[in-house]
Amino acid sequence: MLQNKIKIRPLKEKELVQFWQLAFSNPKAEWTKWNGPYFHDQLPSKETFLTTIGPNEWLRNPNRWIITFNHQIVGSLVAYFDDCQLKHWLEVGIVIYITPLWGQHIGTTALRLWLDHLFTEFTDLPHIGFTTWSGNKRMMALGNRAGMTLEGRIRQVRYWQGHYYDSIKYGILRSEWMLATHFH
Repeated sequence: MLQNKIKIRPLKEKELVQFWQLAFSNPKAEWTKWNGPYFHDQLPSKETFLTTIGPNEWLRNPNRWIITFNHQIVGSLVAYFDDCQLKHWLEVGIVIYITPLWGQHIGTTALRLWLDHLFTEFTDLPHIGFTTWSGNKRMMALGNRAGMTLEGRIRQVRYWQGHYYDSIKYGILRSEWMLATHFH
């Protein structure tokens, strides 16, 4: 029943302000503490998002979609090539911006929908993965629940708040995905 309420789709131009407000208006939002906080990324200002980032990186990029729950925007999905122009190594990212929705498996359903979409869109790719860090137990659990395999652990390379954490890589092969989705 839950998955019927969860959809993924491209962001619409009329939603740019709403999306900025949800995702980027609060630099101390809880999600920023878990989404690669060791990079110390700055959230875009409203003006920068509405004039540059939103139109160029969200509206014109088929590899950035939003997650809706009960028709409300609650998160986002991205895909990018880790090997840049070679376009053989696709990585994904996911964020649920609304903290009270964490733990309800919205991310699991959205990630599965995203993997389905990406394997359909990029028919020549045998693998899709994501990278997280050992401090983000929820993201590691998400990879497991989505049917992905823990493929790598680079020990103590992510420094955050006085501690070193491992970089964690999850992935799934097209053949594994097709086998898993065929039996659902």
